[in-house]
Amino acid sequence: MAKWSKGPSVLPNAIRDQFKYEVAADLGLLDDIEQKGWADMPTRQLGRIGGKIGGNMVKVMVRMAEESMTEK
Repeated sequence: MAKWSKGPSVLPNAIRDQFKYEVAADLGLLDDIEQKGWADMPTRQLGRIGGKIGGNMVKVMVRMAEESMTEK
C-alpha cells in the first residue's frame, strides 16, 4: 500500500495559512477558530465543510493569482 509522502509544498506556509483563514472567514468559522484554535475545533464541524474549504481555497488561490497577474 502506498504511503503519503510529505514532500515540499508548492506554496509557502504563510500563504497557505492566509488561505485557510480567508476561507474560514468566508464560511463564518473565523470567530470560533480564533477563540478555540484550529486544534480544538470539533472534527465534525470541520469535516462537514472539508469539501467547501478545499473548493473555496482553490477559488481564493485563483483569485489571488489573477490579481497578481494584473498587478504585473
